[in-house]
Amino acid sequence: MKAPSLTPVLPDTPVRTVAEMGLRELERIRLILRGGSVIEWRRMHFQVREEVDRFLRLCQLDVSRPFDEAWARLVLAEAVAYLRKTFNYRVADAVAKPGEIHDLFLLASGAKGNARHRRIACVVLKVMHVIQHIEGRDLLFRLAISEAELAELVMEKVLGVAREMQEKGLPVVEFAHSIKTQDSLVTKLLAKKETVAAQVYDRTRFRIVTRSREDLLPVLYFLTQRLFPFHLVVPGQTENTLVPFKGVLEENPHFEQFIPKLHLDRNYEDREDRGGNTFSGSSYRALNFVVDIPVRMDAYLPPPEEDMRPRKGRVVISLVEFQIVDAETAKQNELGENSHEAYKRRQKKRVLKRLSQGLVVPKRQG
Repeated sequence: MKAPSLTPVLPDTPVRTVAEMGLRELERIRLILRGGSVIEWRRMHFQVREEVDRFLRLCQLDVSRPFDEAWARLVLAEAVAYLRKTFNYRVADAVAKPGEIHDLFLLASGAKGNARHRRIACVVLKVMHVIQHIEGRDLLFRLAISEAELAELVMEKVLGVAREMQEKGLPVVEFAHSIKTQDSLVTKLLAKKETVAAQVYDRTRFRIVTRSREDLLPVLYFLTQRLFPFHLVVPGQTENTLVPFKGVLEENPHFEQFIPKLHLDRNYEDREDRGGNTFSGSSYRALNFVVDIPVRMDAYLPPPEEDMRPRKGRVVISLVEFQIVDAETAKQNELGENSHEAYKRRQKKRVLKRLSQGLVVPKRQG
């Protein structure tokens, strides 16, 4: 008899139009558009317990179950201990020992407690974010699962959300996936300055094409509600030549009212040093970003009641790249210097030059 799935069930999520989005959605979308980090944030944006519960379930934790609740409490206790030991940081009991885990997020949002509690809760959540990230990587290292098996689990999860998007009538005209071949990995690593396998973030990659440019943000936000939590975007790994944040503000005037409340000023992106992909054509436009998708590994672990491991985390994280583009831009991206063939030619030229540097005798000049 097959054991029941321990994957948390997410409540149904309605599609949110740009006109319905507020400060919460704007901040989460901006985080992805610029490849930022929640470590820079000063507050969360949860208003009610149900929002927090949905977020925790998206992180693959159902804290109504004793073992998931115990794990969340352990991570909280370790974050508090770290702050007290390393910085002599005073953590109020309301934050260190909340009535339930949900309260921690509501305190960090200002929906509960006072301004001091909000600041402390934000600091604690940032440390918890890092600890959970380390734990997810460590658990993956310890499990007897191949990269191919993990890729299959991730693909199953992503394609399940793709089917849901289709059922809800989201304007997606293409949702495709790919896994890099060995030759592609070798070429990409040789083309990079950091020739380390860990630096290849798009081994598993999904491409989403929306019907029009106006559909990009609703589709992007839906993914953060059903597939990956917004805070798991990988900092510094976004290449965005398609949806500049200031353009989002200009195209949607109702966002202007939220500008004074943003974590970062509206011109922040203008001051960032963004190198971009040197092999793409000059007029190539797309939004590429990398996320850590949380995946429960209960099938590879003992049942919770028989789990004798000292660390009882049950969630790993897997790097996945997404590319989102609208149909018209996708068409333009396949023309001239923007085409995939031209991209590969430029990449191979760079690799050949690096491989032969100092080893090939130049032809004698006439």
